[in-house]
Amino acid sequence: MSHGGPTLAEDAFWPGQLARWGAGLPRPTAILMVSAHWEEAPLALGATTTVPLVYDFWGFPEHYYRIQYAAPGAPGLAEQVRGLLRAPGMPVHDLPERGLDHGAYVPLREMYPDADIPVLQMSLPTLEPKKLMDIGRRLAPLRDEGVLIVGSGSFTHNLRAINPQNEVPSPLAEFDDWGRRALEAGDVDALLDFAQKAPAAQYAHPREEHFVPLAVTLGAAADDLDSPRSVIEGTWLGLSKRSVQFG
Repeated sequence: MSHGGPTLAEDAFWPGQLARWGAGLPRPTAILMVSAHWEEAPLALGATTTVPLVYDFWGFPEHYYRIQYAAPGAPGLAEQVRGLLRAPGMPVHDLPERGLDHGAYVPLREMYPDADIPVLQMSLPTLEPKKLMDIGRRLAPLRDEGVLIVGSGSFTHNLRAINPQNEVPSPLAEFDDWGRRALEAGDVDALLDFAQKAPAAQYAHPREEHFVPLAVTLGAAADDLDSPRSVIEGTWLGLSKRSVQFG
């Protein structure tokens, strides 16, 4: 999922695209969110009772810091995640004060505006795609219980390329097209090695954190890797909104 920024709700089209996506999915029993905006090692799980919001942005008008999304916590899901992930060399710890950052609540407010689905946020313990895909594989059984596993980032993410007129630099367009074709071909190896395989990778992602949440969902997708569907396409401020659903 490409999650946009705090101003996403004011866009003319994107909120509707996210709302239609949420309405078209089977209602999740819970949501496990992995956002580009929480890097924490060892792997950590956020709040499971009262779930606060983290306003992890600066310089915006005051009303963006008063937005609420009072989703219930998911203590049962947290226990399942601990059981699936804990292994020698892979500790899991709890940060009960850590709430949902904007990579989680901004899109969820549009997809599930009633805030009535339990949400758990999990940290990115590494930026290495292969390790993140392995974590996703371990989490795959949750899908059988109706858990929606979301990797939230941005298909392209060069903030210096943001353009109010939504003009897209050709390197970003090339990267987005490469990623679309790699997904359609099921070329997981290329996606995991995007930093070396993709055109303009360094320009599209000066740092990897907004692309690698995809690796978690590639792992969790299990048998559905041959049937990805781009549910949202297009651009916002020159950056790709591409969001992909497996299964």
